Amino acid sequence: MNEQWYFRQLLAGRDFAVGDALAVAMRNFTYALGDRETGEAVLVDPAYQPGELVDLVAADGLRVTGAVATHYHPDHVGGDLMGQYVEGVAELVHSNGVPVHVQAAEVAWMVARTGLDEAQLIAHRDRDLLEVGELAVSLWHTPGHTPGSQCLLADGRLISGDTLFIDGCGRTDLPGGDAREMYRTLHERLADVSDDTLLFPGHLYSKEASMRMGEVRERNQVLAARSPEQWLAIFDS
Repeated sequence: MNEQWYFRQLLAGRDFAVGDALAVAMRNFTYALGDRETGEAVLVDPAYQPGELVDLVAADGLRVTGAVATHYHPDHVGGDLMGQYVEGVAELVHSNGVPVHVQAAEVAWMVARTGLDEAQLIAHRDRDLLEVGELAVSLWHTPGHTPGSQCLLADGRLISGDTLFIDGCGRTDLPGGDAREMYRTLHERLADVSDDTLLFPGHLYSKEASMRMGEVRERNQVLAARSPEQWLAIFDS
């Protein structure tokens, strides 16, 4: 991998937001991506304690210049989560003045969830490139879990949010979920991701925190070859 890339996988409740019972229970990952040469970095799904995340990046000699939301759910971007308020992108925008990068189909959902204005969001289309310093992240529109879910592909890593886990995939029975779109995402949209790519999911739901896509394809039943009708009969909840 390119040594110019800065990359950290951070587990809520362990690496930051220590002592937050909700963070511990939800087992969310936040990711930091950056350019070591220019010192610019973005936070992916900065929920629970965004200020601590900014400080962690700063301690590594970089500054946060933006945030990326894989989707609008509060355990990833902040807001009301089961009656408890989670800090997230709204606090990050207000304290650091950075934009939040989302897929166009997720804008209305993000505004409703976070209270941010559309002007504070940068809407992207499928496969747009997000420049981080002199480096670029490819933003893949992967609907199914939510209308504007997105995965990030950078330097041989796929940050998948709740689209794909090492075992299983995101739920499709929540507002905005669509099982048919999830099938298309898993079996068509992500088909171009190479087996050598490392998958980094949005939650620690397996023993492993990351895994090569080739191994994920061999083990994860949601990726097993089936017709759409067979897949929906099994996984459409």
